[in-house]
Amino acid sequence: QAHVVQSGGGLVQAGGSLRLSCAASIRAFRSFMAWFRQAPGKEREFVAAVSWTGSNTAYADSVKGRFSISRENGKNTTYLEMRDVEPEDTAVYYCGAGAPAPYRYSKYYSYWGQGTQVTVSS
Repeated sequence: QAHVVQSGGGLVQAGGSLRLSCAASIRAFRSFMAWFRQAPGKEREFVAAVSWTGSNTAYADSVKGRFSISRENGKNTTYLEMRDVEPEDTAVYYCGAGAPAPYRYSKYYSYWGQGTQVTVSS
């Protein structure tokens, strides 16, 4: 059975930085992994995705240039580095795994982390 466990998140001031981590069992990790987020009253939206080798990445336009996704295969961990955060980045962030490509739709990911709250104060 695959496992995905998230860590990080919390409260940060606008303009600050934050790092989210996502550790997955090998079954889930050997795939494209991605971060999604869901703000209150809104649908879950794509943030970023990374391939198994780390060489292929994709970003939502709203975070491009501010967020960076990476993975450390020796630790089966994927990271989301968030810089210059904005109040609009406030949401519950979810780590997804198991997709065969960097899909921007959550339905293609088979495994999910528990979610972590990120709150950006203005």
